[in-house]
Amino acid sequence: MDYNNLFSLKDKVIVVTGGTGILGKAFIEGIAAFGGKVAIIGRNEAEGNKRADEINKHGGSAIFVKGNVLDVKDMEHVRDAVLEKFGRIDGLLNGAGGNMPQGVIQPDQDVFDMNLEGLQQVLDLNLMGTIIPTKIFGSVIAKQGGGSIVNISSVSSKESITKVLGYSLGKAGVDCFTRWMAVEVAKRHGDKVRVNGIMPGFFLTEQNRTLLTNPDGSLTERGNLVIKKSPGGRMGKPEELVGALIYLLSDASVFVNGTDIYVDGGLVAFSGI
Repeated sequence: MDYNNLFSLKDKVIVVTGGTGILGKAFIEGIAAFGGKVAIIGRNEAEGNKRADEINKHGGSAIFVKGNVLDVKDMEHVRDAVLEKFGRIDGLLNGAGGNMPQGVIQPDQDVFDMNLEGLQQVLDLNLMGTIIPTKIFGSVIAKQGGGSIVNISSVSSKESITKVLGYSLGKAGVDCFTRWMAVEVAKRHGDKVRVNGIMPGFFLTEQNRTLLTNPDGSLTERGNLVIKKSPGGRMGKPEELVGALIYLLSDASVFVNGTDIYVDGGLVAFSGI
């Protein structure tokens, strides 16, 4: 084994869904920094093209393809565009997901009066938004003979976090899917195709910003509770997820399958006492 290039993604083509989000920016920059070719997938065309241009301008290789992870035909179009550009797919990061206001249950609401339609939308975005791209891009990876699929979960799947039922259910489903898919793919295609997950703690994104911060940037009551539950006394920075991602996409994790890496500053480990 070449230990000098253990974490290299040189010439590997990595598809990143949710590539136009806040965490997505760190993901695509990290992949490019380690030599990977990036296919940025999202719905914000202007931001996606801007990010691809930035990577290309600095000597990397990236394209943006607009696509909705809940639309099978969209994902098939994206797959075809990526193969036309790069000729192969070596990895998939299922980064699309998040919460929506209609999926949040506020403290003053009757919990039995939850918005079922909103809950379903959030559940679908996080769970089906992971399953559908895995079906479309994973098939290419398997036929090619090897590669890595990385799903983004959340500590919300392990802790009972108030308000965000749909999001928590979706991420718990992602955890189950990661383990199930890892086993089933390995049984059919051997150990060359791996499926793992990253479990972030609290990171400020566009979806949770209004829950955790006030308009002036100060923390809400909920934001302060997060800090109190975090042993390190802070939330994470997007770039702090990149190490786990590169590990799982690269040959450094060649015998790692069906597991989650916690990147939460110790939040889940801490009882609060």
